Amino acid sequence: MAAPSGQFKVSRYFLVLAVILVGLYALVFFTGDKKAHPRLGLDLRGGTSMTLSAVTQVGGKNPTPESLGQARKIIAQRVNASGVTEAEVVTEGTKNIVVNVARGATEDQLRKLVAPAQLNFREVKATAQDHPVSTASPSPSTSGSASVSGSTKPSTSPSTTPSTKPSSTPSAKASASASGSAAAGASGTPSLNPSQSAAAADAAKRLNEVKAKLGSTYDIAGQYLSAAQQGQVDPANPDASTLSVLAPFARLSPDEVAVLPLTMQFYLPTVECSQLNARQPGSISDPKQQVVACDQSLDAHTKYVLDAAKVTGTDVRSAVANFDANNGGWNVALKFTSAGGSKWTALTEQAMKDGQSSGQTSGSTTGAQVAIVLDNEVVSAPVIQQVIVGDAIINGSGIDETTSKTLATQLKYGSLPLSFKTESVSSVSPTLGIQQLEYGMLAGAIGLALVILYCLFYYRALGLVVIASLAVSAALVFGSLVVLGRMMGFTLSLAGIAGFIVAIGITADSFVVFFERLKDEVKEGRTMRSSVPRAWVRARRTILSADAVSFLAAAILYWLAAGAVKGFAFTLGLSTILDLLIVFLFTHPLVALLARSNTFSSPRISGLGALRPGKAVEPGGTRFGTVRTKES
Repeated sequence: MAAPSGQFKVSRYFLVLAVILVGLYALVFFTGDKKAHPRLGLDLRGGTSMTLSAVTQVGGKNPTPESLGQARKIIAQRVNASGVTEAEVVTEGTKNIVVNVARGATEDQLRKLVAPAQLNFREVKATAQDHPVSTASPSPSTSGSASVSGSTKPSTSPSTTPSTKPSSTPSAKASASASGSAAAGASGTPSLNPSQSAAAADAAKRLNEVKAKLGSTYDIAGQYLSAAQQGQVDPANPDASTLSVLAPFARLSPDEVAVLPLTMQFYLPTVECSQLNARQPGSISDPKQQVVACDQSLDAHTKYVLDAAKVTGTDVRSAVANFDANNGGWNVALKFTSAGGSKWTALTEQAMKDGQSSGQTSGSTTGAQVAIVLDNEVVSAPVIQQVIVGDAIINGSGIDETTSKTLATQLKYGSLPLSFKTESVSSVSPTLGIQQLEYGMLAGAIGLALVILYCLFYYRALGLVVIASLAVSAALVFGSLVVLGRMMGFTLSLAGIAGFIVAIGITADSFVVFFERLKDEVKEGRTMRSSVPRAWVRARRTILSADAVSFLAAAILYWLAAGAVKGFAFTLGLSTILDLLIVFLFTHPLVALLARSNTFSSPRISGLGALRPGKAVEPGGTRFGTVRTKES
């Protein structure tokens, strides 16, 4: 059945299609893990879904759409940059963000990645040891688990390197600098005037609720603070009776502890670090206020009274996790902006002056501490004994590969414009995902079977062309899914499978357009061989127009949609492109090839011959007998 000179040469089209298939499956079997398995999404392979709710600060108003969108973008950047694949970050309603990741990311990793990551550098004004109620006596103080270093310039300190051991000596006489107001601790009144802002008024209201809950214990705590500030009691060594009387404070929730006056958070031995660290994100985010925070140690905690932040996360230009081969540990290298570098140098210089001032009374020349505060916790609080110029490095025993990379990712993309609390964390079972996949495949198989049965019944032998075209299309689709998942991280979700099922109808529609045009040509008295090129010219324009509309709809839907709808739009658009390849490179050439066969052109086989009203002559002069039609 070789084509005569000047006739349509089907071999060229089959060759192009073969090259595409061979190249595609070469990528499947010779790149990546070399396994022919598409990547499955959260709803098919299981994973974790976390819902975050924005913490309203003033009057219970919802955040602006702009700030919620910016927060979503930053969280998506963090999650993607961390190497967590198959992530989906979408806004939901007016204050929620939903983060979905497939298996591979732990819940703890996900929580860290969506943390506000508000970085502040604050000078330490006072330290004290945490005294959990369950502990009969104070345990030895521990230092921060990390340290900071950088370039230095000469100072009056005899030490040549910054010390990484923070001071652990609590000072009851530091109340003036610690609280900014001695009366604040005695009276239980917050240092901020409630009338200054709606947020302060809301905090005052919640404080009154805490007072009502504690009753007389709150007044006893005020008397204890007054005695501590006058040096009558030593908060560093509370006795058993004091711990017993003040025990109700240990039963307060983290949100209730957050509204207590600064002096109560710091001096009361029963306000524990476990409560302070569990405060809602953003509880100490105001850089202009002094705050109380604890370190991240797991065994024992140190409380810190921290001055207003002189350097913030916005002053950090970049953050990179590195492995120090010389010291055998991981660190996070911070590069400051031009203005941030000046602020950092000024902060360490001020810490040096404060350390020298305190050293004059104690006879030592120790420097003051500068705490690196991430959200509500102190990452490290090294003693600054020399002025640090330029960039900084956060390192230490508490910084490993995972924590350094997470911290660098958080800082690299900046602080979130909003504070969030975790509303819910749920897991999608892999078993449920497999069941959904089976249902999706069953639905696809039913749709495919119905299309095939219809084509066989209505088009007879041309139905076999449909089956062959769909088989080649399936091979292209499967190979594309594997390669796209490997190259660009595309994951197949249940919505994506729905897109492929819908695309079966689009592909079948292209066959119907071509075959119906072919039937029209045969009705006009032409043979099947001469009808194919005429029908193809007329059908081609219709197929291109229909697929163009379908692809534009999928592209617009992909651009405007979010979440699972994007997967539906992507697979719909991909199927539309593959439909054009199949129709142009396989279906049309195959029909043209089969039309040259007298057997296939037989009325009983093709299903088209019976439509001819009379005799027809081939272009070469071959004459066929008269065929009776239903009309005749």
